[in-house]
Amino acid sequence: MLQLQRAVLAIVSVLMTLHVTSLAQDAEQDGTVVLPSATDGRYASTSKRSVYRSVFKRLIDVTLITVALILVLPIMLVMILLVATDGNNPFYSQKRVGRNGHIFRMWKLRTMVPGADEMLKKYLASNPDAKAEWDATQKLKKDPRITPVGRILRKTSLDELPQLWNVLNGDMSLVGPRPMMLSQRSLYHGQGYYRLRPGITGLWQISDRNNCEFTGRVRYDDVYDREISFGMDVSILMKTVGVVLRGTGY
Repeated sequence: MLQLQRAVLAIVSVLMTLHVTSLAQDAEQDGTVVLPSATDGRYASTSKRSVYRSVFKRLIDVTLITVALILVLPIMLVMILLVATDGNNPFYSQKRVGRNGHIFRMWKLRTMVPGADEMLKKYLASNPDAKAEWDATQKLKKDPRITPVGRILRKTSLDELPQLWNVLNGDMSLVGPRPMMLSQRSLYHGQGYYRLRPGITGLWQISDRNNCEFTGRVRYDDVYDREISFGMDVSILMKTVGVVLRGTGY
């Protein structure tokens, strides 16, 4: 088993390194965005301050992931092989907005066809109903870009396994707001998101996820920012298991 873990880690490391190399040309654009002035209220803190939030939450993230690696790595290897059957890179990364406006690259297993971003532009331009859905929710229930394997990965949320690296790296947490795309910043008018590490799962992810308009996420993020606690995180993680088992993570 130890040899299998090492093999999977080596494969993941090589593939992610190759992908990072292909992204080197725009690496200088990463970093920290210019934040609004303190007078606009976005970063005025009304959140609950606690030892759990400042110390133990991060410690628990790292501990849980380390313990889970023996199970996660073999599953990820199988998923990598399935995604890579079309001959393309099995990983996908995208810039997201993190705590304090920091820009980071979030990793996923690829669930879409190559050139998906350009395909989306053309699809929305020729389908007014789809464009209206995208403008409201920032996602499509019937997305033509998703591959057959990708559809299964999304239903089970297995495409998000590489985000465990983002958690270990400190850009994300196991529980927190859904990572926001750079293009979505102008649509988001909440406060709590920017004071938290984005999460693999969270209040919004286990609640309206497929039915809530993008702007509706604000109330979930602000509630979590105010009420964050060990018990709340445990409850969210337990409910996430139900979401995955029901296949409502699409």
